[in-house]
Amino acid sequence: MYGKKVKLRIVFLSLIFLISLLTIFFVLKSLEENVVYFKSPTDIKEITEISDKKIRVGGMVKKGSVVLSSDKINFIITDFKNEVNVVYSGAVPNLFAEEKGVVAEGILRDRNFLKAKKILAKHDENYMPPEVKKALEEK
Repeated sequence: MYGKKVKLRIVFLSLIFLISLLTIFFVLKSLEENVVYFKSPTDIKEITEISDKKIRVGGMVKKGSVVLSSDKINFIITDFKNEVNVVYSGAVPNLFAEEKGVVAEGILRDRNFLKAKKILAKHDENYMPPEVKKALEEK
C-alpha cells in the first residue's frame, strides 16, 4: 500500500517521537527527586503522612532553644504559632543565631522533630528568605 520511502519516514518519525517522550519522562523524573519544598512549622503540623523525602523547614530560631554539644546542635524553629525541634551534626553557618531566620533541610521524623542535613542562615540583619517571610506574614 505505502511505498518504501513512506514506510521509512513513518518509522523514522515514530522513533523521534518515542525518543522525545522518553527524554521528557526521564528529565521530569529526575527533577521530581531533587525538588525540595519549603514548609513552616504550622504546615508541618498539618501534614497527614510523613515520608522519608527531604524537606525544608523555615522560620525563626526560638530564643533560648539553642543547645550545643560536642558533635551536634539542637534548636527549635518557630513561626510563632508552632514549633519544630531540629537536631543537626556539622558546622553551622556563622550567621546562625537565636531570634534569626533559618531554613533547615533534612528528613522529618515526626511532626515535632527534624534531623537536619543542611542549615541555611540569612545574610544580614534585614534579609529573610522570601519563603520564610511569606509564611510568617500568612501565619
